[in-house]
Amino acid sequence: MDVAGQFAELYGYEPDGVWSAPGRVNLIGEYTDFNEGFVMPLALPHTAVAAVARRTDGVLRLHSADIDAPVAELRVDDLTPLSKYGQGGWAAYPAGVVWALRDAGHEVSGGADIHLASTVPTGAGLSSSAALEVVTALALNDLYELGLDAPRLAVIAQRAENAFVGVPCGVMDQMASACATEGHALHLDCRDLTTRQVPFDLAAQGLQLLVVDTRVKHELGDGAYAERRAGCEEGARILGVSHLRDVPYAELPSSLQKLTDEKIRRYVRHVVSDDHRVEQVIGLLDAGDVRAIGPVLTEGHASLRDDLRISCEELDLVVTSANAAGALGSRMTGGGFGGSAIVLVEEVDAEPVTKSVLEAFTAAGHTAPRVFPAVPSAGARRLA
Repeated sequence: MDVAGQFAELYGYEPDGVWSAPGRVNLIGEYTDFNEGFVMPLALPHTAVAAVARRTDGVLRLHSADIDAPVAELRVDDLTPLSKYGQGGWAAYPAGVVWALRDAGHEVSGGADIHLASTVPTGAGLSSSAALEVVTALALNDLYELGLDAPRLAVIAQRAENAFVGVPCGVMDQMASACATEGHALHLDCRDLTTRQVPFDLAAQGLQLLVVDTRVKHELGDGAYAERRAGCEEGARILGVSHLRDVPYAELPSSLQKLTDEKIRRYVRHVVSDDHRVEQVIGLLDAGDVRAIGPVLTEGHASLRDDLRISCEELDLVVTSANAAGALGSRMTGGGFGGSAIVLVEEVDAEPVTKSVLEAFTAAGHTAPRVFPAVPSAGARRLA
């Protein structure tokens, strides 16, 4: 896509540069990030691309090639959290980044002209919003010479989504988009944002990781995500720890006995066990036993379905039909209530497993899902 050419046609002059930031899938570790736990995402080849030019008059102009809407023209000084451009709508994400940078004391008051185009599926649990935020943050960091590193840009992007848009997400999506590297999964400690790039070359092992986008739209701003986050925080308070990351897996049974609220007990069990599953997957990958992570993925799905209760009929159908057709393991990925699942398969089984999933959806009367391989790709970068 010629985003620079579209920018010139739209605004009447050439952009200062072009940047990209990817969406992500999460291999393992769900709802653990805001509990200061561990996650293991990888970047997708699907990206948000931004052509951007710096301004000097305090005006922020935003346009998306993917939305049938005119240019949104704002003033940097007028950006307010949870305002018209802070509640819903695509423009809230880049506008929120400008606000978050300024709120953190960074000089972006001159404004910018931004034109965006994205190949990250929206509503699929693949972090289309984080890609928009991170690509905006990276472009402004370069143009205003702010000197922020990738983790700091991710934190700025997360604050935009938390405080400006109003979605209380953790930092995993933004860190994956900003920091992932090609051919690797990102082992992220969400307490101190330390990262380790873990080699994840599936093709060399004769494997594929399929993404199955159920096309069931999820909406994390509807309160379900926030309710689970609040339940996790309450569980940590009762157990006397700052975050559930501090509950040792070996002490999980005794910790659960201290929780009288059945719902909080389920949330705590999921988070502590999913942190443990991240450690299991790391150990298996370090040992070169990639195929053995399959059952851990499936176990993770059962926890998301039964304890966190964020799955849905379509996501469960992906997992059951794929595993029955010979997949090594499957689970939903992302925030849930729709979106996508991942399926680990032998490369030779990718086509028959995909066929079985499609047939299962047809038989159930569901819209056919979109299936594509997840190729571990590069994080945010300048293109031109």
